[in-house]
Amino acid sequence: MRKTTTLALIATAAVALGCGAGATDNASSSSNDDGEAKGDKKAAKTAKIGQPVRDGKFEFTVKSSKCGATKVGSDLIGDKAQGQFCLITINVKNIGKEPQTLDGSSQKAYTADGTEYSSDTEAGLYANKEQSTFFEEINPGNQVTGVFVFDIPKKVKLAKLELHDSMFSGGVEVSLS
Repeated sequence: MRKTTTLALIATAAVALGCGAGATDNASSSSNDDGEAKGDKKAAKTAKIGQPVRDGKFEFTVKSSKCGATKVGSDLIGDKAQGQFCLITINVKNIGKEPQTLDGSSQKAYTADGTEYSSDTEAGLYANKEQSTFFEEINPGNQVTGVFVFDIPKKVKLAKLELHDSMFSGGVEVSLS
């Protein structure tokens, strides 16, 4: 029951903040045509681990990728993988002039054949002891480093990430191979 209540609260917050994020993105994209055009050019080229890449108000740098974990959290409280957890450590910097909310649920992972996986935000809460990647507001010039968690089948290998500054942005790709 406790887990269900927590998930219900998280879902409600996601809907509420998602609506506000869309309004912010529309206003900023109309005033930043040059930045958007540059972002489109970068989106066509896939970055690699360690290379910074920009989408909207965020600059993402994937630091590491490790798959095969079966559990995140502590012995007392945590989350078990349905298959395996892939733990992706990412640094996110706000390069804009306004606070921007980092939404962990907007980040996607893909296999080589194009199968899409969403971030497991509950597992992400357990994997990030000091820093949250779920609805974390980042002020201009500040940055956070956190672990994004993807629960994928045991024999599956991720090929790339698609990172977004909000659920409505175009996103940028980072190769994991």
